[in-house]
Amino acid sequence: MAQKVHRESLKNAKRIVVKAGSKVLVQSTGRPDKRRLGLLVNELAQLQNGGGETVFVSSGAIGAGLDALGMKTRPKAMPDLQMAAAVGQICLISIYNELFNLNKCQIGQVLLTHDGLKHRERHLNARNTLLNLIANRIIPIINENDAISTEEIKFGDNDVLAALVAILVEADALVLLSTTDGLRDGNKKRVSYIEEVDDDVLGLVSDKQDKLSSGGMASKLQSAQIAAHNGIPVVIANGRKTGALTRIFEGKDEGTLLFPKTGKISSRKRWIAFFNRVEGHLVVDDGAAKALDKGKSLLPVGVKAVEGRFKAGAMVDVQSLRGEHIARGLVEYSSDDIDRFKGQKSAEKSSEVIHRDNMVII
Repeated sequence: MAQKVHRESLKNAKRIVVKAGSKVLVQSTGRPDKRRLGLLVNELAQLQNGGGETVFVSSGAIGAGLDALGMKTRPKAMPDLQMAAAVGQICLISIYNELFNLNKCQIGQVLLTHDGLKHRERHLNARNTLLNLIANRIIPIINENDAISTEEIKFGDNDVLAALVAILVEADALVLLSTTDGLRDGNKKRVSYIEEVDDDVLGLVSDKQDKLSSGGMASKLQSAQIAAHNGIPVVIANGRKTGALTRIFEGKDEGTLLFPKTGKISSRKRWIAFFNRVEGHLVVDDGAAKALDKGKSLLPVGVKAVEGRFKAGAMVDVQSLRGEHIARGLVEYSSDDIDRFKGQKSAEKSSEVIHRDNMVII
């Protein structure tokens, strides 16, 4: 019954983020599959022209570049990947521009890096740009800026990027399109609905490496959890299945639905929780864990251990003595300083390791 109600609620979703993986968009050679792209664009345009607000996160640039450059396998060297992305992005956006124009939809290209969304001012600039495109009925076509990205500033894959974009624009729903119709259980039967991405759910996944794509079902589930923690329902569905996207927003039982248990949080808290990379961990005692749950700041007396090396202002996870993730926040001091005055009732510096305004309870 709960699943039916949640499925029905997707009919009311107005602002929708859709992500399509490389294998959905390109042939085995990496060449963009224009027929399949056309079918997908038709559905996206239908949502847009029906009064919705559509944001499209597209993979496939590197694959398209490999084909254009005559490269048979995905290279390992970063400069070669960047070169392929630079060439392939032009191929993809040209096709999208042609196909969306046929549907009387205007598009705008936005290339992002994790580093850009981590920096608060650039984060807000990216958000404002996307919201302005949406307000003017222009569909943002988003991809990671692979032509300049390095391992230090990459999202990891476009599933993560899509989840962060959904949070950034406060989407009503996120759809992650793959080449399967959702998660499969031990009997290879589609799992229609999940409440939480836990170890049991992840245990159902058996991803295989692929020469064109970097994501997989585990990546999609973990990215779905990121969005769901911010109150955004997520559907993982088959992007090669004609009409799948339309059926999702008709409330039909399509793909695997993860429906959030909690509502959205403030923009600053979103930025803290989801757009900063974790650089270390703080282990706290039971008293500190209870205090954090009541909305208190983290004090030195409650810190039992410091893991990792980081500077003041870094993002860290806060864990219980049993290894449970309790919170995430921006530290006031470096790992060396915290390690020196941990466990003390009064420290040589400020009494707060993480101020409650700079912390999100998980």
